[in-house]
Amino acid sequence: MRNLLQVLFLVLCFLGCSSSENSDTFIKDTTGRYLFNVNEVLEVYYKEQVLFVKWRGRVDIQPLKIDDSSFYMKELNEKIIFITTLKTHIELDEKTEHNGVKYHFKKLDIGEKTPKEYFDAEDFENAKIGFMKIQKTDSLNPAIKQSVLSRVGYNYLNNKDFKKAIEILKINTLLYPSSSNTFDHLGDAYLKTKDTTNAIVNYTKALSINPENRGSLRMLNEISEK
Repeated sequence: MRNLLQVLFLVLCFLGCSSSENSDTFIKDTTGRYLFNVNEVLEVYYKEQVLFVKWRGRVDIQPLKIDDSSFYMKELNEKIIFITTLKTHIELDEKTEHNGVKYHFKKLDIGEKTPKEYFDAEDFENAKIGFMKIQKTDSLNPAIKQSVLSRVGYNYLNNKDFKKAIEILKINTLLYPSSSNTFDHLGDAYLKTKDTTNAIVNYTKALSINPENRGSLRMLNEISEK
């Protein structure tokens, strides 16, 4: 029944759409990148006045135009609505599955990036600022979980991308300065690069927070025996 209703909805939308083309003003106002979540964006662009979306590696996604400001995007199974008054953003049409939550995606300024995009571009200072801003506004966001960032750091280590490993683990220590493990993991990264000085500094810091951190104690003993 639900699938049938969706099909009927799409048919009615299609019949109600006089043209898939959009006005020059609407195109100018809505072209750009929208923050889907803290590390993902929806990129809106146009070809011959027809709206397309780039999202999660897919390009040329063509949502179905419903009216001058609303489109149905089957990849999201959502009706997206462009709000162009004051500051342009996208809203999702309310539906039961949202449980009363109102979703909106802000339009990013030209040149603005997500923390992950800054990090991937090796703009580590802006990445740090971005991650810390997430923590300030949403401390439980999965993107900044201590365990997640540690796992990312070790993935870089395993791939011998030592520069990024050290930088993401440094960010982890800034986000969680009271965690012994974050300094222990950063010590591991420095040791992989044979930077024993910084490795010792971080293992020592880990032990100052938690004297029972066996990993840091073991590594310090191994370093001293060499």
